[in-house]
Amino acid sequence: MSTDVALRVKDLRYRYPGQHDFTLDAVTFEVAQGEVFGFLGPSGAGKTTTQRVVLGLLDGWEGTVEVLGRDRRRWGGEIFDLIGVAFELPVGYPRLTGREDLSHFANLHRRPCRDIDGLLDAVGLADAADVLVGTYSKGMRGRLNLARALLHGPDLLFLDEPTAGLDPVNAARVRDIVASERARGCTIFLTTHDMVTAGTSCDRVAFIVDGRIAACDDPRSLRVAHGERRVRVEHRTATGVTTSTFPLDEASEEFCRLLASGAVETVHTAEASLDEIFEAVTGRGL
Repeated sequence: MSTDVALRVKDLRYRYPGQHDFTLDAVTFEVAQGEVFGFLGPSGAGKTTTQRVVLGLLDGWEGTVEVLGRDRRRWGGEIFDLIGVAFELPVGYPRLTGREDLSHFANLHRRPCRDIDGLLDAVGLADAADVLVGTYSKGMRGRLNLARALLHGPDLLFLDEPTAGLDPVNAARVRDIVASERARGCTIFLTTHDMVTAGTSCDRVAFIVDGRIAACDDPRSLRVAHGERRVRVEHRTATGVTTSTFPLDEASEEFCRLLASGAVETVHTAEASLDEIFEAVTGRGL
């Protein structure tokens, strides 16, 4: 991973007009070039507001925001040839086909765009390329959003809940695309409630609650620092198979007796999930 910084946010504060409290209060983080950075928090935590500031959709904020090495206030419309955005709420032209929709947006960019049929195939819409977008399901529109964000090969990609509403097969397809984009050097800013995606796709994650960053580290370090190491044992009893959990840091007498009993079916280590770590760090649930 490059040590260059693709996104730098320092002491970012923002208060919506008419509100007393700050929605964002001294938010600070950096995203390295080529990194997949997860931004996790409950509804109302400040995730969307942070993205709106970074994307230039909100004015009146305080602090420092640098995007691709330049102060956000100094960027004009040319930034949209360098970044891609896929919001959670699907949009599209209902009277255009999927292929026509992407062709329209390709004409708006000043840099070469990718092969449209290849993109549609990558997001699982090859069979719907010539179908009207107005007939697409919400999940299909979300995947079209993703294809549109990838269309011009952006240097910095913003993905907002990219697996929301998708079945496991298409959610895995999105994770493969994230990995592929990272491999080509794209930086990805990812907001999600999908802890599988966050845990497997993100190099680092930040927890945001009430407009403040509560923790920021790679998923494994967060699990080691805040999670309890456990071992889960499935074993036979007089009434059937049951599961017992023991701390991994201490070999209790009960655990040792169980192992020696001959009734053990399976033994698994069980580290804390990111959901559990988030709650342990913030006192709040996702």
